[in-house]
Amino acid sequence: MMDTVNCNLKIKRIYEEYSKNDGYRILIDRIWPRGIKKKDAKLDAWMKEIAPSSSLRKWFGHEAEKFDEFSAKYREELSDKRETLQKILAVADSQKLTLLYAAKDTKMNHAVVLLNFLNNSI
Repeated sequence: MMDTVNCNLKIKRIYEEYSKNDGYRILIDRIWPRGIKKKDAKLDAWMKEIAPSSSLRKWFGHEAEKFDEFSAKYREELSDKRETLQKILAVADSQKLTLLYAAKDTKMNHAVVLLNFLNNSI
């Protein structure tokens, strides 16, 4: 986990064990995570629309050397998704919120970029 400006807002791999401390749980991936049954995911929402575009995700391919450019391009996409971002921040203002993602790399993924973007929006 990483420190956040909004202590109600955190990110977590969906493959990690569910915790009541997660609070409201939103999956932020465009594609459903492999090996997770929908009934076992314990989601409150699935916001596919906040994930990077399919073309950006495929271009990035989780290649570390592309992360900085991926981050810039994803932030650009996020700037066009104000309404969805406001919904996420509204939940985080009133309760604990965990943004769930499936990527194996816990430091270089879209959830890290989104968390930083949201914290800078507060």
